[in-house]
Amino acid sequence: MAAIAEMVQEARANGDSLTGPSGLLKDLTKMVLEVSLEEEMTEHLGHGKHESSAPAADTDDDDNASSNADERIRNVRNGTRTKTVLTDNVGKVEVQVPRDRAGTFEPVIVPKHHRKLGSVEQVVLSLTAKGLTTGEISAHLEEIYGASVSKDTISRITDRISEEMNEWLSRPLDPIYAAIFIDAIVIKVRDGQVANRPFYAAIGVTVDGCKDVLGLWAGTPGAGEGAKYWLAVLTELKNRGVMDTMFVVCDGLKGLPDVVETTWPDATVQTCVIHLLRNSFRLTSRKYWDQIARELKLVYTAGSATAARSQFEVFTDAWGERYPALIRLWDNAWEEFTPFLAYDVEIRRILFSTNAIESLNARYRRAVRARGHFPNEQAALKCLYLVTRSLDPTGRGQARWTMRWKPALNVFATVFEGRWPTAEKY
Repeated sequence: MAAIAEMVQEARANGDSLTGPSGLLKDLTKMVLEVSLEEEMTEHLGHGKHESSAPAADTDDDDNASSNADERIRNVRNGTRTKTVLTDNVGKVEVQVPRDRAGTFEPVIVPKHHRKLGSVEQVVLSLTAKGLTTGEISAHLEEIYGASVSKDTISRITDRISEEMNEWLSRPLDPIYAAIFIDAIVIKVRDGQVANRPFYAAIGVTVDGCKDVLGLWAGTPGAGEGAKYWLAVLTELKNRGVMDTMFVVCDGLKGLPDVVETTWPDATVQTCVIHLLRNSFRLTSRKYWDQIARELKLVYTAGSATAARSQFEVFTDAWGERYPALIRLWDNAWEEFTPFLAYDVEIRRILFSTNAIESLNARYRRAVRARGHFPNEQAALKCLYLVTRSLDPTGRGQARWTMRWKPALNVFATVFEGRWPTAEKY
């Protein structure tokens, strides 16, 4: 590792480039690979280069153990062979792969019959998706490889993902989704000065039961989440091919039902029950939370909207005088809260809350929290995209749902028979 550090210092003194086909990174990759291969050989043989073989340990247990120990003693290094491996970041690299006399050495970092290696760029992108800053990634690479890679270099590596991100953000979408979950998170962006800025995300559930992150959008600087901006987002989704969805599940933002109706007239807006409960607790004393939660559960688990209303009347009689704001909250959300009560329990279970997108937002927040704030909109979008990309090895932001979606989709196909695509039509 000291040799690697010397290479870095010498290259900097000479003004040599770190990246590129003939840059320092290629030499660095070659050296790291060869050092790793030598360490693998040392572990395989049980002794280092130019060291004598260690005497065999006690092998009185059985003849096989003795035979294996003797073979290990006799096996030594037997020169090297040249192998050309292909890397994504520096192209072809020639490395010297050590050989052993018995021919039993099976390298791991450069496996036999493999010439394609993982990319250092992928390591950088993976660490970025986990929320590490460019400084932290630089320190990590220095700790692992002994080379100080500048923050500017790491930024250039992540900048290469921008073209892929823009293509992903404008890709065509499926014509029909079973449900679309929408939400926004607030991220600090420095635009002249650091300020909160909403970033919008949408997840669609395909007719095959797959989760598809439909896109990411940077909201208006200095503004909170708004129905007007959601209109632009949903219109873009429609222009990208989404002609219909059975449900749009949201957090109850004012004006959002009208926006959804404008975009997809047949779609049903479902307010997240969890958000309603959280807002209810904000309006009440903590010592009553358990009791209020038990009584409200009778409302949102009722057999029908009519039964739910009856239960809510009972709740109103008990709490209306003490917490009139709580009653108004549920009255105002009633039309968007009750649609899921008209369906089977399979559909209720998946439309009950926005947990589908909340889990994605949790990953976003984890990555954002480590960064504090972003210099601009593009940097924030790039971080969110890399988090999305890390969920799916194909880079398309898709992932298979749990099996609980299968019975729900069967019900969807029956309940929405006229709108649900058949194999012939889809």
